[in-house]
Amino acid sequence: MQTLNVNWFVEVPIDFEHKQYQLLAYLQQINAHFNHTQLYPNLNDLVFHYNNLKKFKKDKTMLETSFPVRLSNIDVAAVTLTYEKIINDDAMMQEIEQIINYATFKIKPAIKEGQEIHDFVESHLAISEVGVRPLYPYHGYLLLRNGGERGVRVYEYQVTLFENQHEKYRGIHTTFITKYEWSFIYSSAASIRKDLIQTRRELPNPAVYQVESDITFPLENTLLPLAKKTLVKTISTLS
Repeated sequence: MQTLNVNWFVEVPIDFEHKQYQLLAYLQQINAHFNHTQLYPNLNDLVFHYNNLKKFKKDKTMLETSFPVRLSNIDVAAVTLTYEKIINDDAMMQEIEQIINYATFKIKPAIKEGQEIHDFVESHLAISEVGVRPLYPYHGYLLLRNGGERGVRVYEYQVTLFENQHEKYRGIHTTFITKYEWSFIYSSAASIRKDLIQTRRELPNPAVYQVESDITFPLENTLLPLAKKTLVKTISTLS
């Protein structure tokens, strides 16, 4: 997929028609993915670029911070001159502002469409706890059922807490373990949990959650990311 660089709107050539073509080609690919209910990383990418454009427009004088490039001692002086030229060139800044206004106008409805798909998928997910909840629910197994597909995918998950001076938030890491096909032996989430405990001794009393979708969605680009988000939300309410 064609992506946009972090600073695509101020990269040479700074030309409105060129940037318009570049953006529309990018959004066309995003739209094609959304048409197949493929949300990630497309939605996150859109939100990043939209916020980046708004931030730049809000504080154009901090141009240098919008170029997180790795510079050697040799080209620092040359890049500094480029920054100064852009800042002091009114015509160039007007061109950049036109590009930013156009880009935010085009990206905003794409984000809205992605959010609507996100909400639709989320409304078709159901999460349930399997077995007795252990004292430490932050490490265990996620059982994932994808619509009409046969069988259940099993992921080992670990939820971690991140904290900075402004807020606390949780992240989740998952590792695919195996896939169980429905059978006489594995006919329920409880039977799968029992087998996991017997065969994977490193987690003798794991937390186990099952996320089910009544519609089949793309696994890696949509269902798994939203299932992980749903699991984090659920576990966060326990603390």
